[in-house]
Amino acid sequence: MGFNVLCIGDVVGRPGCLVLSEKLVELRERFELDCIIANVENAAGGSGLTPNLYAKFERYGVDLMTLGDHVYRKVDIIPVLEQSPTIVRPANLPPDAPGRQIAIWDSPSGPRVALVTVLGRLFMRPQVDCPYRAVDRLLATLDKDVKIIVVEMHAEATSEKIGMGWHLDGKASLVFGTHTHVQTADERVLPNGTGYITDLGMTGPHEGILGRDKERVLSAMISAVPTPFHVCNDDVRLCGIVASFDPGTGRCLSVQRVVERLEAGNQSPTDETL
Repeated sequence: MGFNVLCIGDVVGRPGCLVLSEKLVELRERFELDCIIANVENAAGGSGLTPNLYAKFERYGVDLMTLGDHVYRKVDIIPVLEQSPTIVRPANLPPDAPGRQIAIWDSPSGPRVALVTVLGRLFMRPQVDCPYRAVDRLLATLDKDVKIIVVEMHAEATSEKIGMGWHLDGKASLVFGTHTHVQTADERVLPNGTGYITDLGMTGPHEGILGRDKERVLSAMISAVPTPFHVCNDDVRLCGIVASFDPGTGRCLSVQRVVERLEAGNQSPTDETL
């Protein structure tokens, strides 16, 4: 039997949190999940993460969490990053940046899971180190009994994400992309056994523009006048993948896209204080 992991794309605002609270228990049972990983950097009103939301995600059943370019948007999350063994910040930030560069999680079913996330450099923060070398450095530190190795590439450019997939084919169990909030249709298992998808998509409201109120975003695009981009509320979906691995070798056996819609009656008004 395979080791099954659900990887959830960028969780945006209260709607994204709500769909996790409604769907994770059922998804764990349906897919016989051994591990749930989520990118949670947009959870707090669309940008950042708070300690309260971190605790909520744990209660919902998320086992491991990643953050991206909004990692320090809410400064009160820094103590959590320094103390928690289940959440990682981008590994190619400066070495003295707060937080864990790699998480090692002992699953109840047996296999150990390593999780790393890195930022891309094209159209992103210019001060980050090379993501490919950062991943290589961390993978070289792993014990041989860590078989399931998951790498997130939080990047704007699809070329960088695809490049990471090929760079780690045969070295990691799974490479997935995040950040663009649009799920791609290129899930596959690469020739040497690494699962891959360019972007998991967004977990949150799909009514607007990347989770934000479309009228405000369009106004800023057309007029060039900045305005706050509030999280919208409708057409809430959980997007991601379920990947299955050989627990003995860590090789990926299959990758399946997942999209779960929240019923309209269960969708809750946006709370920008989250």
